Parts: sequence; C-alpha cells; structure tokens
Amino acid sequence: METEATAPNRSRCLNCGFDAPAGGTEWDRVESPPLGRLTQCPECGSTNVISGW
Repeated sequence: METEATAPNRSRCLNCGFDAPAGGTEWDRVESPPLGRLTQCPECGSTNVISGW
C-alpha cells in the first residue's frame, strides 16, 4: 500500500492572496474580545483568512 506525502496545511488571505503555512510565524495575530484570537494577514491586515487547505 502506497502512502502519499502530505504537504503542510496552508493558510491564505482571501483579500490579497498571501499564502503561508497555517499557524506559521509569518502570520500576525490579533485579539477580538467577542471572537477571540484571529489570524491576521501581514500584507494587508485582513482577518479574512482560510486555513487548512
């Protein structure tokens, strides 16, 4: 049985397209009291980020 090598999970900013490993140090973090800790794009400042693809 063959096993496929899996690529690390990635995160991508849906605003500008910035792409980096999910949870990596490339990403900024911001606290939002009603939502908790959010991932923030270092390029454009958006928190509209999709993770784990």
